[in-house]
Amino acid sequence: MFARKPFLILQLRPECPAADEEFSSILERGGLAPSETVRIRLDRETLPHPFDIDAYAAVIVGGGPGCVSDPPEQKSPIEARMESTLLGLLPQITARDFPFLGCCAGIGLLGRHLQAPVSKERFSEPVGGTACSITAEGRRDPLLVGVPEHFTALVGHKEALDALPPETAHLVTSARCPFQMIRFRSNIYATQFHPESDGHSFALRVRIYANRGYFDPVEAAAIIARCHAVDTTAARRILANFVERYRAVDRPRRFPREGSSTPLSKV
Repeated sequence: MFARKPFLILQLRPECPAADEEFSSILERGGLAPSETVRIRLDRETLPHPFDIDAYAAVIVGGGPGCVSDPPEQKSPIEARMESTLLGLLPQITARDFPFLGCCAGIGLLGRHLQAPVSKERFSEPVGGTACSITAEGRRDPLLVGVPEHFTALVGHKEALDALPPETAHLVTSARCPFQMIRFRSNIYATQFHPESDGHSFALRVRIYANRGYFDPVEAAAIIARCHAVDTTAARRILANFVERYRAVDRPRRFPREGSSTPLSKV
């Protein structure tokens, strides 16, 4: 029997408690054992050189406090380096249609790579729960199998996609932020919400990022209480579906989608 390839988990959080909790949450909600993963905190490490993407089953990118839409002069050296690393990796991922799941920060980075507008002007959301709905195309996607048509997810983001990237499937929407989940080609996914998180995750992040401009710090206790009240079971199913889909050695690379307008043969 062939050994399974590990999942590469790339993290963008310089704060150790937040990074450690996020990693634990990805393992728990994805159904992954630590031995099935390679974890790289991009604030501390760089990608191996030369980098062999075929050594991995898939790539999962966590969230972080940085914004791809910020002017370069407003980014710390660490944020700029992490962003540059991921933007340097995405051409290989999209050219290969390599399995990828970007959570929150990942959707902005993927959108920037695909030349879609990303800004803070239109679709930011406050920290808390948001009511999501699966689109018609989303109902045909394997990552949304078993997920109710309407579900609640945890969000908290200053920037968002202003428009759907070219040749990209729109899978999940919400009233305040329309592009909650997208897919490029067959295997490249990104979510604006956090499929790895629950109220405990967000309580920690609220305390850590209280002074990063997401909310008025005096509201922290009330925000934590609202986050604990959100049932994130459905959103977490998406992460578990991603892991299950790409865990196998002979992973599926494509799936039939009748009536789809999204070309699968183009980068």
